[in-house]
Amino acid sequence: MATGRARCSSCGLALSGRGVVQFACPQCGAVTICRCARCRDQSVAYHCPNCSFAGP
Repeated sequence: MATGRARCSSCGLALSGRGVVQFACPQCGAVTICRCARCRDQSVAYHCPNCSFAGP
């Protein structure tokens, strides 16, 4: 069930407000990584589903 809203790649929360970021996977560039402010602040890991790149 897609809602159309971007979700954090680490925790899955819908992105809204300040401090959120979206960027292409640093390794393959094929997937958009989305990060909420809390996961960015706490350096929670994310993984690219395309190439398995893992970042902080």
